[in-house]
Amino acid sequence: MKKNWQILGFAVAFSALLALPLQAQAQPPHSSHRAKKYAKVKVKASKSRVAFVPAVPSYGQLAGLHLNQQDPLALKSSVALVMDQDTQEILFRKNETAVLPIASITKLMTGLVIVEAHLPMDEMITITEADIDTEKGSRSRLKVGSELSRGELLHLALMASENRAAHALGRSYPGGLGVFVATMNERARSLGMKDTSYVDPTGLSSRNQSSAKDLALLVDFTSRTSSRLREFSTSAAHQVDVGNRTLTYGNTNRLVSNPAWEIGLQKTGYISEAGRCLVMQAKVSGRRLIMVFLDSAGKLSRLGDAERVKRWLETSPNTVNRPTL
Repeated sequence: MKKNWQILGFAVAFSALLALPLQAQAQPPHSSHRAKKYAKVKVKASKSRVAFVPAVPSYGQLAGLHLNQQDPLALKSSVALVMDQDTQEILFRKNETAVLPIASITKLMTGLVIVEAHLPMDEMITITEADIDTEKGSRSRLKVGSELSRGELLHLALMASENRAAHALGRSYPGGLGVFVATMNERARSLGMKDTSYVDPTGLSSRNQSSAKDLALLVDFTSRTSSRLREFSTSAAHQVDVGNRTLTYGNTNRLVSNPAWEIGLQKTGYISEAGRCLVMQAKVSGRRLIMVFLDSAGKLSRLGDAERVKRWLETSPNTVNRPTL
């Protein structure tokens, strides 16, 4: 087993290296302190440089979920679930009960807790030192001292996956951050999300974990009940005024701007331990669907998986007995 993981780790590193320009020097991605180990690889060129490839695979890779070769749709996500929202029929499943880190998919629950608390959306909240990411060291254009309304913070957290915005929402919740996270977990249990646990409102911690089965419940509920979450998560772009600056943010999911898609609610996520993740409520061939993709192996592959599922549903003549894993 150890030998197999060594082979897999080499394959991951080598594939990432091939994706680099010949004379490029990749910057190490943000990661946790325990994951800040990088494999140095010399690139032979006229001016050799050193490229850095993450040495830490996702939890799905460690669990061997990517080794399943029976996927009839050839999805790049190791975990997937597609469900008809109205009939609750499972159209496709792949490792849907596997419990993995979910990265910024967390922010969908963050948003749900905020809107259900009926807090004033026009209340101004100041970004503080406490909102700086010390887990992964991710950057933010919201400088310490910036003031935004709760509604603007929620919009940026859902649409642009702004980590300081999400953290500030939890920190400013009545009772503080600890109460907020406890409320997130209580709400998950009330929705029947038995495999889900949260430790922060951003998803930067790999201890924020869930399964595709649980996340389908969350997407189903939020898309049915919250027009604000639907609107904020599917905005293509949004501008906010911060002091004397106007900041323009784009959606982390480019499919919301694609006229071929009718998306009612969505959220993306990524940390190295989780891989690329995506959840959506979308209409395909006249059917309202819930789609969950976790631990996708490439930067754009989660969107490619959504496209593959869409084409499959549009071309498949059958509406029942679809392939499952």
